[in-house]
Amino acid sequence: MLAAMELRPLRSFIAAAEDGNISRAATRLHLTQPALSRQIKGLEDELGVTLLERGAHSFSLTPAGELLLREGRVLLERADALENRVRATAKAQTIRVGYSPSLSAGILSPAMEAFSQVHPKARVELSDMTNQEMMDALVKGTLDVIVTVQPLKEMPEIIWTKVQQQTWRVALPRQHPLHAKKTLTPQDLNEQRLVVYSQRDYPDYWAFIGGWFKEHRINARIASECDGVTSLISAVEAGMGIALVVERIACLIPERIVLKPMSPQPQPIHISAGVLERQRNDKVFAVFVEELKRAGEMDLERLAAV
Repeated sequence: MLAAMELRPLRSFIAAAEDGNISRAATRLHLTQPALSRQIKGLEDELGVTLLERGAHSFSLTPAGELLLREGRVLLERADALENRVRATAKAQTIRVGYSPSLSAGILSPAMEAFSQVHPKARVELSDMTNQEMMDALVKGTLDVIVTVQPLKEMPEIIWTKVQQQTWRVALPRQHPLHAKKTLTPQDLNEQRLVVYSQRDYPDYWAFIGGWFKEHRINARIASECDGVTSLISAVEAGMGIALVVERIACLIPERIVLKPMSPQPQPIHISAGVLERQRNDKVFAVFVEELKRAGEMDLERLAAV
């Protein structure tokens, strides 16, 4: 019966009917001519009709064959479309997220927990990356959502949603002379040894500190460039220098490091979630981004209550 008919013989029949030649169709389908003939004969037997009027060197379609060619094309198009939709749905159920621990602490975990309540079958794959690595991976399509600082450079292919605003702090070891001060001024940082994120991986961080140092006429003495928050914290703890970091890093630092506020405060930064513009209407991604935003708001409320 048609309901039980396999698609492979149907594809073979349509290829032969379109080519008008069994030999050419067999070549296109990477089959031998006898194998293709057997598939078409099997289809005729299954349906209980004759599809081809065979001659010595050619064939013609019977009325049943013409009907199957016409309707079979529609059936195969629908089958292919269904397969693509199923694959797309399966892919959407796995969200690949790039993040930075220093920026997403206190945000990512509650967002994932809330998201799992809405989409319990979805999987979230996390990748700890630098800011530049995240944006490169998002554009290449190897990440679906990134949580990072929105870059200064316009990137029309990425849609950004602000998740949280964070202020800057100075991280320094407790034995540092500046530990005695409650609040630091820009001039307190002049001629200090600085531990910074690498310029290659965090270009916007460098753009910020470079502009801020220039504005306040601070002479920067770069002691070390680090590839991430873990190495930066270790360098500060080892006494290699002090560092400009966001306040949310507090949950990651050991007791031997303190965070000092600054006055006047530098311009705060915005932690944002980025998705590709072409995926802005993906409902699963949209729910995840909304949970990130809600988690960011709740995290700020928690910090304010402390």
